[in-house]
Amino acid sequence: MGLQEFQVVGRHLPTANEPNPKIYRMRIFAPNEVVAKSRFWYFLRQLKKVKKASGEIIGVNVIHEAKPLKVKNFGIWLRYDSRSGTHNMYKEFRDLSRADAVKSLYQDMAARHRARFRSIHILRVVEIAKADDVRRPYIKQLLTPNLKFPLPHRVAKTAATFVANRPSTF
Repeated sequence: MGLQEFQVVGRHLPTANEPNPKIYRMRIFAPNEVVAKSRFWYFLRQLKKVKKASGEIIGVNVIHEAKPLKVKNFGIWLRYDSRSGTHNMYKEFRDLSRADAVKSLYQDMAARHRARFRSIHILRVVEIAKADDVRRPYIKQLLTPNLKFPLPHRVAKTAATFVANRPSTF
């Protein structure tokens, strides 16, 4: 399930009482435009007295990442329904784009909390610019300068097929 970030803009249909209704804009992560529109109406129905039958969508745009090849740190605020109740949560991810970070969030929530896509509401996604603002230790450990990973079991290439001694791989 590859997620994309959509900007969905909609409003209540104009009436005699209110000829210029208020316009609402949401940034929604969804696999396609149809799901994005559906989630827009789902959230708008919860927040305001507007539903699909009495409203209209003005526009749907895909939001692309400004720098898709740069690794960034993201902080995500979410709310999800578990088997015992509703919980608020803050998580951090290190990824190339906001959409990839949210995809990692859905995978992580499914693995750790058995939370489904339908029970997770993403409240806010923020790129963490400064390393000092990172809160979680599992992201902090990747921010140290000159970070190196060990390369165990290195097998040296030999020109000959058969040699007299065994290779040293440590």
